[in-house]
Amino acid sequence: MNLIRRYFLSLSLLLFIHAAFAAKVDTVKTFSTAMNKTIKAVVIRPDSYAKNKVYPVFYLLHGYGGNYASWVNSVPQIIQASDTYQMIIVCADGGIGSWYFDSPLDSKWKYETYVSKELVFWVDGNYHTIKSPAGRAIAGYSMGGHGALYLAIRHQDVFGAAGSLSGGVDFRPFPKNWEIARRLGAYADYPENWEKNTVVNMLHQINPGALALIIDCGTEDFFYQVNKELHDNLLELRIPHDYISRPGAHNWPYWGNSIDFQMLYMNKFFHRTQ
Repeated sequence: MNLIRRYFLSLSLLLFIHAAFAAKVDTVKTFSTAMNKTIKAVVIRPDSYAKNKVYPVFYLLHGYGGNYASWVNSVPQIIQASDTYQMIIVCADGGIGSWYFDSPLDSKWKYETYVSKELVFWVDGNYHTIKSPAGRAIAGYSMGGHGALYLAIRHQDVFGAAGSLSGGVDFRPFPKNWEIARRLGAYADYPENWEKNTVVNMLHQINPGALALIIDCGTEDFFYQVNKELHDNLLELRIPHDYISRPGAHNWPYWGNSIDFQMLYMNKFFHRTQ
């Protein structure tokens, strides 16, 4: 009986130690003044989190139809990655079909302002963060891949690195999909909105050496061709970047594998800039 009791006491102690020193996952409420509404986010703090230290922050964006909980529910290994790389991970909410820009037609959709300004300001105000592009990276899958590159290019004073997993980096070939027309207007009526807000047309805005970039897309993905063209355009402009292409489709098994490479890349970026 004593042996059994000791076993359970030891097991309880191990579970207590694991709980005490594992990453903490917070679901927080933030407020967007631009959209006049409360928006949730997931914030993962590493096991070492302490008031006398500051930490880099890796923002993760979801795809069309997802939300702030998509990453942590579908790829729970990102929680452990927060410990492994000693970084804060913030899973933002981009609404259903925002594409992470401020809609020129609908003032209720200002997710560029929310993520790049309001959310970053809130995180920096509530957690011990490195408050510079050297300590901020952003990535996402699908719609979020477009969003990560879009926001990083437009806000190089905020983010120092960006990653895209199966990103919709040129949505012009898909004029009737994923509610893009609801945010930008129909392509036939508002072509200028589409041309200036699609990532592949924004590369000239990248300041030399300002952004560390990693792009990843599977060969069976419907976004494969636009990602390959983005890679070719970056090469032509001599913009440094990492490009990964391997067999895979537009799904969580692919993104669950890809995020490990993205995490490693961002960790190297943070160490290099610190």
